[in-house]
Amino acid sequence: MSEPIDLRSDTVTRPSPGMRQAMAEAEVGDDQYGEDPSVNALQERIAGLLGKEAALFVPSGTMSNQIALKLLTRPGDEVLLADAHMMWLEAGAGAANSGVMFTTIGKGGRFTADDFRAALKPRGHIVFPATGLVVIENTHNLGGGVVFAQKDAVEICAVAREAGVASYLDGARLFNASVASGMSLAELARPFDLVSIALSKGLGCPVGSVLAGAAVEIGRAVRARRMFGGAMRQSGILAAAGLYALDHHVARLGDDHANARLIAERLAGLSGIALDLATVETNIIVFQLAPGMPDAALIAARAKEAGVLVSALGPRTVRAVTHRDVSRADCERAAGLIAAVIERG
Repeated sequence: MSEPIDLRSDTVTRPSPGMRQAMAEAEVGDDQYGEDPSVNALQERIAGLLGKEAALFVPSGTMSNQIALKLLTRPGDEVLLADAHMMWLEAGAGAANSGVMFTTIGKGGRFTADDFRAALKPRGHIVFPATGLVVIENTHNLGGGVVFAQKDAVEICAVAREAGVASYLDGARLFNASVASGMSLAELARPFDLVSIALSKGLGCPVGSVLAGAAVEIGRAVRARRMFGGAMRQSGILAAAGLYALDHHVARLGDDHANARLIAERLAGLSGIALDLATVETNIIVFQLAPGMPDAALIAARAKEAGVLVSALGPRTVRAVTHRDVSRADCERAAGLIAAVIERG
């Protein structure tokens, strides 16, 4: 029996032969002493792409998010965001590590400067928690991979600066946002104090994210990374995968977007689900199951039996994600199999 078509996430990708070779041949040193040439090269390159002074290689996107929270907030602060990864998908780490609370604003992964102003709370109020940080996730995972409007991002960060509130861009899939919008990474990152990107999603690396910002903040981030247990030694073996991906895996992200659109268009007209094609801007498809349909866990189980792996994000929410390890033919077949499961429902 052939392997199932795996659309659970773009994190399931495996290193390509060329990436494995680059990792095997990587120049390495002790990164704790700043002596790993491959890590240093990756950090310098990502900082340049994002238009920031410095960058730091970390094991995961969750760690980059948690370091950003540690650097940009005080215990008891409020963080304003839109149903973001750091709120729902990081095991409560923001509360445990940094003592912050989260308030969601906007809808579908997006919000405006007016939404931000309405929710903003000043520091020093005797009752309310102070808003210490605003976070934008681009693209937005739970929102279905939507691209955050840059005009709104610029306005939100400007309001935040005026109010003394820090800003952070969780750009785990910022490469997807760049390809979909036609804007450079530097343009997308420019308004924010700190920015992170993931290497282990659309770029297909086995491990790693990079946090970027002002040199003084990245200096502080080095200590925070160690506090969180993320310091590494000869991590150039991993950084080499990132360098290879920057050269070979970015331009093809548009193929993933086209494949996601193909699946979405096959499913959108089916009775029993709600899928807004306008939200399918990149490589993520999220749809809701109508009343009377089986729940998401059962739909995912039936899809697995049919030969496709998808994720149940909630009781009535299903997600599929395209990536470099699934071809257009795979996605055409997956679309038919998922449609058959839904029609059977």
